[in-house]
Amino acid sequence: MLLTVKRALERAELLRQNFQLRKELYDKFRIEGIVGKSDKMTEAIEILKKVSTSSATVLIHGESGTGKELVARAIHYNSPRRSKPFTALNCSAIPENLFESELFGYEPGAFTGALSRKAGLFEASNNGTIFLDEIGDMPQLMQSKLLRVLQDKEVRRLGGKDVIKIDVRIIAATNKDLEKEMSRGNFREDLYYRLKVVTIELPPLRERRTDVPELADFFAQKYSKEFGRRIRGIEAPAVRALSDYGWPGNIRQLESVMERAVLMSDGDIIRVKDIKGELRTAHQADPLDFDIPDEGIKFEELEERLMKKAMAKANGVVAKASKLLGMSYKTFWYRWEKMNVSGGTKKEGGKED
Repeated sequence: MLLTVKRALERAELLRQNFQLRKELYDKFRIEGIVGKSDKMTEAIEILKKVSTSSATVLIHGESGTGKELVARAIHYNSPRRSKPFTALNCSAIPENLFESELFGYEPGAFTGALSRKAGLFEASNNGTIFLDEIGDMPQLMQSKLLRVLQDKEVRRLGGKDVIKIDVRIIAATNKDLEKEMSRGNFREDLYYRLKVVTIELPPLRERRTDVPELADFFAQKYSKEFGRRIRGIEAPAVRALSDYGWPGNIRQLESVMERAVLMSDGDIIRVKDIKGELRTAHQADPLDFDIPDEGIKFEELEERLMKKAMAKANGVVAKASKLLGMSYKTFWYRWEKMNVSGGTKKEGGKED
């Protein structure tokens, strides 16, 4: 009897904790919490509100660091699927030979090292949402398999015979022009039109400068609370400096700058000296000083040149090179290895997140 009561109490506590966690997620990703009153962001938020109530497939387009995953999570946590799983996969960070097992799972003996059954992301996300980031980097073989999932709403584990019915909402994101990728033969046209039922365009921060002061204050308060500081605000000259900057790394870069500013501030106001050195002036050249030729070069060659130039300026340190390009550490390292380029140091005083 006592054991039964104890188990009932433990179950009740677990349910309470799960409810509290879901509530915190809803609060964190509520649409009203997305900062931005510029025209382009207002338009994006209006589309987000309309699409959240449906199960429509969504394609989010925007540069690296513009908040694509934040928007994807906001769509999920403001949808009828909010209590179900949300899983994310960065398509540019997964080796091609692991893609299928990640998405579809596998049975024991499906390949060397497959010792037990594993559910794939589609199975794990059933009745919920799966976010496929950098969909433009998905290998073509996987593009055809993803199209089949969208059409048939079923998957089969590697090495398995059973067909598993799924109900998963797909939200995809990319920083590439997929129509150009289609014309180059890199992206399937039929998959593109399956994904872009609804498209949300996220503008780069340089095109929404009026949002910079509010975003900067949001991050200042966030890290003030996290670090136990009492930051009351940002002085006017610092706000002007932040607003005038070009932000090649977009919101991700702004957040990093404000995190450091909160740490470095001597008082309760963030001043220009607290962000000095983190920003280049608008009149300075881009640090990579990269010229794009008029014709006669493939996109992949341009990408390789740009990454090599970033690595040269970063003295071969991937953490620094990825920052220069506004890319995540994992994405940069994966593409660098894929190019089969020798050289490069993955760490400098520890791996960068």
